[in-house]
Amino acid sequence: MAEHHHHYHHPSSSLCLCDFMRLLGSLVVPCIYLSLLLTLLLLLLLLGLRMWLHARRKARRAQDGGAAVAFFHPYCTAGGGGERVLWCSLRALMHRYPAVSFVVYTGDQGVTGQQILDGAYLRFNITLPRPVTFVFLHHRMLVEATSYPHFTLLGQMLGSMFLGWEALTAFVPDLYVDSMGYAFTLPIFRYLGGCKVASYVHYPTVSTDMMCVVRERNSRFNNADFISTNLVLSVVKVVYYCCFALLYGLAGSCSDVIMVNSTWTLGHILALWRSPSRTSVVYPPCDVRAFLDIPLDNEEEMEGWEKLGSEEEGGRDRKCHSIVSVGQFRPEKNHRLQIRAFHKLLNRKAVWPEGRDLLRLVLIGGCRNQEDEERVLMLRGLCQELGLGDRVDFKLNIPFEELKRELGDATIGLHTMWNEHFGIGIVECMAAGTTVLAHKSGGPKMDIVVPYEGSQTGFLANCEDTYAATMETILALSPTARLGIRRSARRSVERFSDQEFEVCFLAAMETLMSNLGQ
Repeated sequence: MAEHHHHYHHPSSSLCLCDFMRLLGSLVVPCIYLSLLLTLLLLLLLLGLRMWLHARRKARRAQDGGAAVAFFHPYCTAGGGGERVLWCSLRALMHRYPAVSFVVYTGDQGVTGQQILDGAYLRFNITLPRPVTFVFLHHRMLVEATSYPHFTLLGQMLGSMFLGWEALTAFVPDLYVDSMGYAFTLPIFRYLGGCKVASYVHYPTVSTDMMCVVRERNSRFNNADFISTNLVLSVVKVVYYCCFALLYGLAGSCSDVIMVNSTWTLGHILALWRSPSRTSVVYPPCDVRAFLDIPLDNEEEMEGWEKLGSEEEGGRDRKCHSIVSVGQFRPEKNHRLQIRAFHKLLNRKAVWPEGRDLLRLVLIGGCRNQEDEERVLMLRGLCQELGLGDRVDFKLNIPFEELKRELGDATIGLHTMWNEHFGIGIVECMAAGTTVLAHKSGGPKMDIVVPYEGSQTGFLANCEDTYAATMETILALSPTARLGIRRSARRSVERFSDQEFEVCFLAAMETLMSNLGQ
């Protein structure tokens, strides 16, 4: 007889598996139900908030009798290019749409609305044709970089959402415009406030260039040495940037209209927000006409750098050459590079001490907060360390007329920010007739310091040595050669005028503005 072999399974193993599955089910199924319940409650809460905000907007429109457009601009008194965009945008919309009221959300404290407008006139020579309402926010510290020593982008992202919520609950507009680059406020106003939303992007919060800096482990103002020298921390930061870029793209894609300030910014925003049909380049407004009355042809320059320090005929005073920088005192503006390059320039001409005595570096800019003021103190300390204390002038938050005077007297307009999104200060220097030396990257390289009608409009550099060498080259040019460059530069900046901005800005906003009443 054939033998039959029987295989037996131990009953305890089957019992353990069944017990485990029952235990897993008893834990997972309630969690699923609880998650669904919490999701439903969250959706109901969001729906309730949206209905509440919609009712507030409806009541406001019934009281005011018209539509309202609100600009989100926490730093109205900063005095930079972003603020010029704000005031010119408001001026253009007020002229075109007289029946619409306008609101500005600002985080500035200790000032009145009138003082803010007076500051806009002093700094930019801009007045609005009718009143604007200011909504003062009380939690601007939530978007301050100093509030988040680590994971700054994440902290500012969450902070901007809370600040945006404060703004929305204070005033519910029909159209919301983010004019400072706080993209994470866009979904709040669109999905909770039920508003149409538009954005003007000066600079992407995160970019592929930033990720490359970390990936290649280069040390910069936004990539500390202890991270760049550590492989593990660099990998973690790249992953962090990638996740943030994904969220940033989702938030930005909520915008109905997207305006960017340069070709460089356009490339990054298209890669991140992926909304090409709603995106257009609107160059920021530069008050070029205010500088056009500065004469170019009647300068009494000496023949080249080689004669610096020599007396002019008839015993008249010698020509002093000032090198002027215009830009807010932020870390990315890289004023340290300007000071060090200026120091190298002086050392290159050590055999001509009298010529060196006639060179000055003038740093003009706005200070937004105490952090910027402390940065100015550190820059002053660097000047003392390099023996430049009497050669470098700091001019903070100066009136427009003084800025115009300084640019009119300058020989070189200096700019050193890596991947500057645009560079209004550069355009102002070119309009004033200053020979420009800008960083060889970003907007200056792609949009501004480019040949115009076949003629050179300025110079580019990218490190201390090339800046020093190029400044020496500019100073060595004959007045005639320098005048030719300055004339070409002045003609080229008409495309960045206030008038051109208003035409392009109104064209981009036309669809949203025409449908406000619907």
